Amino acid sequence: MSYNFKNKNNSDEEEQKVSRAPLPRKNEVIGILDQRLGGNKMMVSCLDGKKRNCRVPGRLKRKLWLRPNDVVIVEPWELDFNKGDIIFKYRPNQIEWLKQNGYLKTETGGF
Repeated sequence: MSYNFKNKNNSDEEEQKVSRAPLPRKNEVIGILDQRLGGNKMMVSCLDGKKRNCRVPGRLKRKLWLRPNDVVIVEPWELDFNKGDIIFKYRPNQIEWLKQNGYLKTETGGF
């Protein structure tokens, strides 16, 4: 008896090849998550040299599962630039693309 199984590994290999990753727009900044502070608050070191107390908006709470050292896009608040919202989390293959194209340095800290 022979079975025909579809090989799912081929689709995974195609997905690993990233030609481009989303980049920050207007006032958005790339950052690295330092510490989870509880609830939806997190401390993020941004590439502009600031540490921001960021939150995950309610619409993204269940979509973004964040841990320390994750690379994210932060949108600073208009009134207080020491706070912001985390609006996107990069996947590992996107992080490699960012490093190859000079958006992130290749050191262990990500900067």
